[in-house]
Amino acid sequence: MKKTAIKTLKLLRPKQWMKNFAVFAAIMFTGELFDIPVLLRVIVAFLVFSALSSAMYIINDIFDIDKDRMHPFKRFRPLAHGDLSILYALTVSLILTVISLIGSISISPGFFILVLVYIFLHLSYSMYFKNIAVLDILALASAYILRVYAGEVASSFHISVWLVLTTVALSLFLAIGKRRSELTLISHLSNRDLEATRKTLSHYSERLLDVYASIFATAAFIFYSLFTFLENPGGLKISLSLLLPDFLPASFQRKWLMVTIIPVVYGLMRYLQDIYEKHEGESPEKVLLSDTPLLTTVIVWTLLSIFIIYVIGG
Repeated sequence: MKKTAIKTLKLLRPKQWMKNFAVFAAIMFTGELFDIPVLLRVIVAFLVFSALSSAMYIINDIFDIDKDRMHPFKRFRPLAHGDLSILYALTVSLILTVISLIGSISISPGFFILVLVYIFLHLSYSMYFKNIAVLDILALASAYILRVYAGEVASSFHISVWLVLTTVALSLFLAIGKRRSELTLISHLSNRDLEATRKTLSHYSERLLDVYASIFATAAFIFYSLFTFLENPGGLKISLSLLLPDFLPASFQRKWLMVTIIPVVYGLMRYLQDIYEKHEGESPEKVLLSDTPLLTTVIVWTLLSIFIIYVIGG
């Protein structure tokens, strides 16, 4: 029983739940993080997406069971390794999906529809898009973007268009980094085995993925920089006039959010180093948890953003 519980937990991939923190973006950057009723709705949204993402990962594992057995790391997953039956996994997935749908209805009809879109996207990816080059990357990125939009729908607060564009660029960057790392991991395989393991990888070259990664890493930096310059965060806005000399330009006193560009730049560079030097990136959440400097950077960025938005006020 204990062994089954452990394997079931592994099947759910709880590390992947970290991606769902994206639902907090809307209330964080609109200065509403401490609005308790809204915060509670977003927490429920986070739990819904955590359960739903696990359910969809199980479905994906069922579709990929034969391919995963050929993969150097994925072959140790519970289904590919034969630790759990497909029927058992399917039952767990169905239960989690039903719970997610019930939870989404409790938030709002719009959120429920968004959850249905998320399910459709994942099923389409597992059955179709993952086998088509470029569309597989776009589908992966769309799943990240939907999480941010889900936070908007759950909270009824809207984020800046520049932050939306940052999310799009960053999502594409992470999806491309995932494909780049997968290609490196199984580059020793023949073209035939490579296509059997992940069909789209046979249509990508390392040089092409490098160009893609460069484009969207740069785009993420530019969009985020514009967001920090143009955004006017809410929050408590405790005046720092006693600490700032009067002769400083007003623009300097209003644009403190631009300070967060520093950890963002370092984070992008560190992640690129993980992809190219350490040959990681296949699993963004695994990279984040295993790379202490990168994890520290994300924590510093989060705390710094909260301090600037809710104390200084931008």
